[in-house]
Amino acid sequence: MIEVEVHSSLRAFLREQGQLNWPHHLTMARLVARALRLGRSALIQTGTSNSSYRLSYLAPALIWPEPTILVAPVAVQQWLLRVEIPRLQQWIGTDKEIQIGDRFPDQRFQGLLITSPASWLADRLGGGQGFPPDIPTLIDGADDLESWAREQLQACIQPGDWDELMLGRPQQANLIRDVRVRLTKAVFGHPPNPYECCLIESHEQDLLRQLFEVLQPVAEVEGYRYLPPRWKHFWHGWQRSGQLMWAAIARSQGQFSLYCEPVEVATALSPIWTQQPVVLIGEALDLETSASVYRAGLGLGDLTCLKFSPDRQNELIQLYLPDGLPMPNTPRFQQALIQQVRSLLTLSPNFKGPAVLLVGDVPLKAQIGAVLAAEFGSRVQVEKTELDDQGILVTGWDFWRSHQNALPAPQLLMISTLPLPSLENPRVAGQVAYYKQQRLDWFRLYLLPTALRELQRAVAPVRASMGVVALLDNRVNHRSYGRQVLSALSPFARINYLDSSLFRLDSPNSKERWL
Repeated sequence: MIEVEVHSSLRAFLREQGQLNWPHHLTMARLVARALRLGRSALIQTGTSNSSYRLSYLAPALIWPEPTILVAPVAVQQWLLRVEIPRLQQWIGTDKEIQIGDRFPDQRFQGLLITSPASWLADRLGGGQGFPPDIPTLIDGADDLESWAREQLQACIQPGDWDELMLGRPQQANLIRDVRVRLTKAVFGHPPNPYECCLIESHEQDLLRQLFEVLQPVAEVEGYRYLPPRWKHFWHGWQRSGQLMWAAIARSQGQFSLYCEPVEVATALSPIWTQQPVVLIGEALDLETSASVYRAGLGLGDLTCLKFSPDRQNELIQLYLPDGLPMPNTPRFQQALIQQVRSLLTLSPNFKGPAVLLVGDVPLKAQIGAVLAAEFGSRVQVEKTELDDQGILVTGWDFWRSHQNALPAPQLLMISTLPLPSLENPRVAGQVAYYKQQRLDWFRLYLLPTALRELQRAVAPVRASMGVVALLDNRVNHRSYGRQVLSALSPFARINYLDSSLFRLDSPNSKERWL
């Protein structure tokens, strides 16, 4: 069986290369091989940001004698093609053809096709024929699958699209211009917020609906394609049920962009999982092995689920979780947070790596950055990628997620508050409103799972150095969901005090002290 061949080849390769730093290679490789042989879908949570886990799905994909599709981000593709695939192919001795493309080459192709999430999802969600059915498909980076799908299902009207519409429909140019002016006034009438967006209310949507009602009959009578592509895509998306319409606002330019996207993607995704067996691979998809919340969010049915936990011996973090801090929604929180951050930075002068402070609140991030810069000078950078070993990075969650793999691994990661999506964000408020309409537990099914996934991914670089994570949100100590937060951060050694010896990473007993 292929499982035996994959196990033997990969084990010999890992021993030859000395790549034994992830203990689950062989287990994962056997499961992927079994999924290829039986055509049964699977979901794997690797529990690590260590990219070497990719060998565990590459080996069976290269040994499997039939065609396979690998869906992976472009950056991952480049790494695999430049480094991992050539040396693994040379060791295994296979000449399986490797191609990159946005569609399947032809029916005779028996190799490994590597494609991007955008290409694969656009074909599957759009009902295309670029990828034949029943071909086993591996999806790497499944942590981002929901956001990838949302991007594909999203329709957008940019400021320049109004000009294109007026040029294409000169008879209705005055009406189009009038709707644009009235909608601009309505959008800019919304109170400013740090997220620079707002929901489009029903009376504002009526302006657009009246415009579409005028344009469509004219086109049908005269035989024209009644809308430019972006407008047509937007109209078709808007016609579906469960849509969220919002605007991104550029106040300094006096412009806005309209977006229409589904509140949930499970309905759109569920039909595509029956078209081929899939193996979804992600770092931290769900707190539970069965990944019930994650699967429900993506419309996934029954499949084999496997979850690996971080290695306690090599990926243990030291968790500083003080009690007694003010709650984040109280006036005293900001000053207490600054004092804690100052104390941590003062006690860690000998760190062999940068310190990172994660602040989800946009105004608070700028304020704390200014306070720390006044005290620690040019060491402090606010969302900059140029960071040395003594640097202090103040950043939001989005920036950290996008750049954490390119930055030096921090020895100290300070988290101001849990990354619970803010209800002050109009897009989040729109999602929560949908859950309430469906009489669903919006906190347990949306806010908390989102926060736990974000938290697990954020601390992953600290595990490599067995560094310190300072979680300064006292809700972990006093809210019922605090147990789930701690479970998501496991394995860790918990401390609730500050001591200079905590940061003496060169001490021979530093590791044993926390075990």
